[in-house]
Amino acid sequence: MIDRAALADFLRRRREALQPEDVGLPRGPRRRTPGLRREEVAALSHMSTDFYSRLERERGPQPSEQMVASIAQGLHLSLDERDHLFRLAGHRPPVREAAGDHVSPGMLRIFDRLGDTPAEIVTELGESLRQTPLSVALVGDASRWTGPSRSIGYRWFTEPTARLIHPPEDHDFYSRMYASGLRAVVALRGQDSRAAHLAALLVERSEEFRERWAAHEVGIRPREVKRYLHPAVGLLELSCQVALDPFQSHSLLVHTATPGTVSHERLRLLGAVGAPSTG
Repeated sequence: MIDRAALADFLRRRREALQPEDVGLPRGPRRRTPGLRREEVAALSHMSTDFYSRLERERGPQPSEQMVASIAQGLHLSLDERDHLFRLAGHRPPVREAAGDHVSPGMLRIFDRLGDTPAEIVTELGESLRQTPLSVALVGDASRWTGPSRSIGYRWFTEPTARLIHPPEDHDFYSRMYASGLRAVVALRGQDSRAAHLAALLVERSEEFRERWAAHEVGIRPREVKRYLHPAVGLLELSCQVALDPFQSHSLLVHTATPGTVSHERLRLLGAVGAPSTG
């Protein structure tokens, strides 16, 4: 059962321990609240201020598992803290796995400082967990996808619009790369894994994937420079730097352009242009 008093105390103490700069927020003038404000935590957790505030006041309905997971990410909790929060809220903690969706506090702290850069955090299956506004502007909002389509590799073979973000002459390479990458994850995680299930779905639904899978290619890695086609600003050539969280198998992808190039200027314009309608 939910332990309302302990839940309220834990939420309040974790909120007060966080500073705005810890989560990528401006401090602003006249801040009297120790740590974050309730409305800031609510926004970071994608819920109403009223709902979150009632939890800190030992009131309101029991939060769902999905809402507890959102609060855990909003408060930048560690896995141990997340599990503790689930128990206080009356739920069994999620099973810990390398391919889980809970992003580590350290990676979130880095990500929160990249607001002016196309950056995203992805799972080993290419599922986007976080995107900066410029990442959304570059490749579209990945949060709208559900089920297997959360994986960019799955979308590549099943959603024709997914390929519009890259020049046609690069498509063959990406097909080989996504098939190769998925095969590596299946070998790592086993035949009962989500990766194996995703591969089985693709074998069933995509003739091209079946051909790539049968070729059994491995080790096809992303190129040092990626080329993106944006419907408003045109072609961008971007370097992609990768930071890996080995415990969660999450990758932080950060795209940059060489200063003084056309791509650098076009990347600067992306924030004003907004997201493409495809992807």
